[in-house]
Amino acid sequence: MRKAFFPVSLNLDGRLCVVIGAPEDREAIEKTAALEESGAVVRRLTDPHALRDEDVRDAFFVISTPQDEALSARLRGLADRHRFLLCCIDQPVYGFVAMTAVAKAGPVRVAISTAGLAPRVGKKLKEALQRAMDGTFAAFVGELARRRSAVRQAHPHPDESNIRRSDAIEAAKGFEADVRFEYPKWFRDADR
Repeated sequence: MRKAFFPVSLNLDGRLCVVIGAPEDREAIEKTAALEESGAVVRRLTDPHALRDEDVRDAFFVISTPQDEALSARLRGLADRHRFLLCCIDQPVYGFVAMTAVAKAGPVRVAISTAGLAPRVGKKLKEALQRAMDGTFAAFVGELARRRSAVRQAHPHPDESNIRRSDAIEAAKGFEADVRFEYPKWFRDADR
């Protein structure tokens, strides 16, 4: 089995990111929107066969959606040479980054990674979390943020960190999350 990937979130605000994929490619469209939402400056390349080295030379992060091994191998060589992060969708052997399934509500992001081994499981987890992270959850997180800001203003000194920490713990009391999994019959019946 592949080793687990190291989870990380990227600050892409103002950084050049490149998305490679056909104009109607749903994955490329979604990745472009997500990058723009993160504040990235996105260059969209819709003809993978017309890729020039200079199209990715100054990029911080490149996402390629075509399932094209020759393109992915070429991008890996360019990434090694020009030092950009690379994600080749469904071809993790070529990239440094695997995309995560992300559930979101307000500023909260919960990323799920299966290291590319079980993307359908990641999608199911995302969908379940997304249902749970409804408007009430987003409002709760917003209220916690406002409360945290007010407490920080009232107790700004470093020696008052225990007051801030105690208030944060008290504010979250009563918040609970419940997780349950169901497995397919073939798996439940298997001898292990």
